[in-house]
Amino acid sequence: MSFKVAFIGAGSLGFTRRLLCDMLAVKEFDNIEIAFTDINQKNLDMVTEICQRDITSNGLDIKIHSTLDRREALRDAKYVVNCVRIGGLEAFETDIEIPLRYGIDQCVADTLCAGGIMYGQRGIAAILDFCRDIKEVCRPDVLMLNYANPNAMMTWAAIKYGKVPTLGLCHGVQGGHWQIADALGIPQNELDFICAGINHQTWYIQLRHKGVDVTGRLLEAFEKHEKYSKTEKVRIDMLKRFGYYSTESNGHLSEYVAWYRKRPDEIKEWIDMGVWIDGETGGYLRVCKENRNWFETEFPKIKEEAPAVYGDRSNEHGSYIVEGLETGRCYRGHFNVMNDGCITNLSDESIVEVPCYVDGNGVSVPRVGELPLGAAAVCSQSIWVQRLAVEAAVSADIRLLRQAFMMDPLTGAVCNTHEIVQLVDEMLIAGEQWLPQWKDEIARAKDRINSARADGTYIPVKEGYRGAARK
Repeated sequence: MSFKVAFIGAGSLGFTRRLLCDMLAVKEFDNIEIAFTDINQKNLDMVTEICQRDITSNGLDIKIHSTLDRREALRDAKYVVNCVRIGGLEAFETDIEIPLRYGIDQCVADTLCAGGIMYGQRGIAAILDFCRDIKEVCRPDVLMLNYANPNAMMTWAAIKYGKVPTLGLCHGVQGGHWQIADALGIPQNELDFICAGINHQTWYIQLRHKGVDVTGRLLEAFEKHEKYSKTEKVRIDMLKRFGYYSTESNGHLSEYVAWYRKRPDEIKEWIDMGVWIDGETGGYLRVCKENRNWFETEFPKIKEEAPAVYGDRSNEHGSYIVEGLETGRCYRGHFNVMNDGCITNLSDESIVEVPCYVDGNGVSVPRVGELPLGAAAVCSQSIWVQRLAVEAAVSADIRLLRQAFMMDPLTGAVCNTHEIVQLVDEMLIAGEQWLPQWKDEIARAKDRINSARADGTYIPVKEGYRGAARK
């Protein structure tokens, strides 16, 4: 088989290498074309060197086309893998630190809450540029596999406004599947499940072991588990209150809802400080900053290691989707798609994460039906935040952006409307270089902030505040 796969944001060594190893483990794909593109030449060169060494070591006659020219990389591609982080760590830091001055204590800030909304403003502007290039230079039957966060917002914008067929991909469902099997003491391959909802708020609404429904055993299993009873307190509480387990990690989930991070003196009751993903304030930012020089420190070590051997694949969906479409072999996974009636008590125009099947006929999305009412209510609130944020990013409408912040569960639990208006202005100003569509409004935001400081109406913030659970 011969077709082209282009990676946008290929300068992330671990992720790009893993996805490519997965792809080239498919025996029929020994003659495909691979293109890498990124905005950082140094990182791109290092990733290309390692991945090309893997290819050569595995005896494949494939030469990676590596370029800073995105359109050149995309030309004639059938599959586009998007794994960018717009603004890098510099922008990411503003997503954490500015809301923190207003008392909004986030762990990850890449999906919802104040940080996720602003991340979406940056990412949507970029992905719409990608879509314009894709439509102009890729094959007519192109499919984009979007790994970039905020996944639902990015996928929504690509489908609705970019007009490019797109699947949003995440490994949260697979991670939760493993954890549930571990808690129940059941081999993972014997635990059948149905998981549905929205990205990072997907619910395991049915669990079966050898045909027997074991959903009702889950709460007791987690409460009695030596590790999870300490590290998954938010997820266990949500399971207790809503009846179903949620896919996302304790720290992530705690920032998507209104109840666990709004009072600084209570935050540590709900999180564990052993691993950042369990809820540490700005935990992911800390880890990323500590690894900022990862390429310089680890790249020489990787060069000394043996090349990767193609064979076993990770649990990332991408290679299996391409395999199913190209070979006809059936694959079942959970993808982010436009709802269009799949979950009947969520908006048709929303991005849902649901069971899908892939084979030579394409991607099939079975009808899930209704989510349990409480789970649907949690998802619906987040969907409205996503929808407002997407529309704000596309139209540069300041009113919609403020409304997205106001409707966000944690932001609204911590801040009043006056504080939110000021917060939005400050975040727009901080992100100016990555927000081309907001240029005119950013100029007005600067005037508003300067006027407020001059006339004494600027709302005091927590300067230098480090958060309730900062390492």
